[in-house]
Parts: sequence; structure tokens; C-alpha cells
Amino acid sequence: MLPVKLENVRSSEVPSPKRLSVRLLLVASVSVFAQWSIAEDLPDLPEAFDAGWEGEKTCELLYETESVRVGRCVFPPGVGHEKHFHYPHFGYVLEGGLLSITDDAGVVTERETITGRNWSSDRITVHEAVNIGDTTTSYLIIEPKGG
Repeated sequence: MLPVKLENVRSSEVPSPKRLSVRLLLVASVSVFAQWSIAEDLPDLPEAFDAGWEGEKTCELLYETESVRVGRCVFPPGVGHEKHFHYPHFGYVLEGGLLSITDDAGVVTERETITGRNWSSDRITVHEAVNIGDTTTSYLIIEPKGG
């Protein structure tokens, strides 16, 4: 299992609706195929949508099909997301903030999220995050449904 590293996660300006649709379709398609090949290598952790913080859910499922899920995750100051894993995914920042992210190797990184930006990862990632800023941060995340 490789830890998530900043160079493996891309962030950019808000894409056009056409580019966003193409990215979402590409992430969903690649994710479904990747899921078949990595099913035996999954970490013994909750999936992102099943993880919470101190027993409370932080993500709300907004849309689901047999192969993909879309959720909104909200983190007020001091609230985070316990250690979990993501399939290859795409994220869009609804409200920016400041997060402390601990990867699978225990490396801690502070990351500012900026409203309207997005990121993606083409592999399984493992991390824990906590909002260390003064404002609530939230984002949408699209990833394949585990199974």
C-alpha cells in the first residue's frame, strides 16, 4: 500500500462543465476497472463514506448507483475523518479551509483547501484528516462503490 502524497493528488481551477463531466466519467470508468484488480489488496479500514469522527458521520451520501457514489463531507473546526481509504476518486471543494492530513505512513501535512478547486487520485489512498482551521470546510467526493 502506498501512502497518499501531494504529488499524486492534483488540484486545479474550476473546470468547465464539459471538462468536469469528462473527468467524472473517466474517474468512474477507471475506478470500476481498478476495483476488480485491487479487491484483494484493500486495507482493513472503513471506506471513506463509512468513516466518521468520534462515532459521528461526517459524510452524507447524495447519489448512488451500482458502481459509483457521490457524497458531501462537512468538517467544522476541530472535526475530522478517521483513518479510512478511498478508491480512485474525484473531489470538489465546496467550502475551503485548513486540514491536517496524516497519510498511511504517519506523515502529517497541512493542506489549505480552496473553494471551487478540485483534486483527483487514480489509485487507492489511505489517510486521516482533521479541520485545524477556524471555518467549516466541505467538499463533494465521487468514487466507485466498493463491493
